[in-house]
Amino acid sequence: MSTIIEPKILKGFRDFLPATEIERKRVIRLLEDAFEGYGFVPIDTPVLEYTEVLLGKGSGETDKQMYRFFDNGKRDIALRFDLTIPFARFMAKNRSDLYLPFKRYHINKVWRGENTQKGRYREFTQCDFDIVGTDCASADFEILMMMRRSLKALEVPGCTIRLNHRGIFNRFLELLSLREQSEEVLRTVDKIAKIGREEVLRLLTEISDAPAALQILDFIQKEETFSATLSKMEKLAGGEDEDTLRLKEIYSYIQELNLEDAFELDPSITRGLDYYTGIVFETFLNDLPSIGSVCSGGRYNNLAGLYTKESLPGVGSSIGLDRLMAGLEELGRSAQKNSHSQLLILNMDKNLVGYYHKLAEDFREAGFRCEVYHESKKFVNQIKFAEAKGIPLALICGSNEKEAGTVNLKNLKTRESFEGLTPEEALKKAGEIID
Repeated sequence: MSTIIEPKILKGFRDFLPATEIERKRVIRLLEDAFEGYGFVPIDTPVLEYTEVLLGKGSGETDKQMYRFFDNGKRDIALRFDLTIPFARFMAKNRSDLYLPFKRYHINKVWRGENTQKGRYREFTQCDFDIVGTDCASADFEILMMMRRSLKALEVPGCTIRLNHRGIFNRFLELLSLREQSEEVLRTVDKIAKIGREEVLRLLTEISDAPAALQILDFIQKEETFSATLSKMEKLAGGEDEDTLRLKEIYSYIQELNLEDAFELDPSITRGLDYYTGIVFETFLNDLPSIGSVCSGGRYNNLAGLYTKESLPGVGSSIGLDRLMAGLEELGRSAQKNSHSQLLILNMDKNLVGYYHKLAEDFREAGFRCEVYHESKKFVNQIKFAEAKGIPLALICGSNEKEAGTVNLKNLKTRESFEGLTPEEALKKAGEIID
């Protein structure tokens, strides 16, 4: 007697039913169009990498979250936990076949063994876009614009792109004699939205002392305007330098495009990963800040140095697809659809199956998404199938209609029927209804 295996699934992993996957695919297509509109090209990398490749420049916390194991050849390997480090390895390995600056996008799954919560899973999809081979304000700004364009394409309601510069923060920490503890300080400050000011103050006091902790909290407090915040940061960090000049240049571009309301200078944005060296940014849904950043990144000029001696400065960002979709769904802004099909050709006579497929091809040639019901079952069963998939139109043709050269069209939403149409007339009527 056979034993039935329980169809269980790992915690933090999910099956995607058609309605959800259709929406995911729709979102991905919109993002791909947005990326390619800025000249970004697609790449892909293996889901498995040598562990030494991935361990190079993450953070201690991320390293602990890796899915790591030995394969049958006793090789130490791991599943990628983001798309940025594999991209750095990709650039070093394939540099001779690539032009600079190189603008790529990569949409695929990554894995982290972290605690699951709303919008955060152990298997999730990232949508990355990067510019490698140049270190200038224009490239930084284009990534910011790409972030804005992507969220606009997805019709994301009310969001704010917040930016900062790690270099200014590091200069400030040097004045506090905390440069050696900068990574720990930055990761602590990065948690302020999650754990609050008082807890961050407590943790900073453990790293340094109370006066220094209070000065850090003062530094990360933004002012009323971009310019006022930058002036305060510049003063506390010891004066003008290339990092503050970079932000001033970027802000001049923002002003040139009249986008002051789209971007905010926020010195509390630090990003926890170690490889960021310059500008950093995060994006929050204004009506749901608790879900965290849905699009984040920054400049990482030293990352590829782990794998090549050639200087390959880069800047990029990543959209957390699963977190963003969870947020949109909670806000009631998800545009989920139950089916791609617009028309179902009912199977009224098994002897006409070939004709049904011919009709289907004619509709597809005209730009409709349609399908044929394969078995000649009861009319009511076929209609229920169409309704279950959310198909709005049904085309009906039995032996009498075939002999007369006509078909019947039924609007399944309004229950209105259009009888005795020629196939050409049915095409036209379907277009009027769908449009």
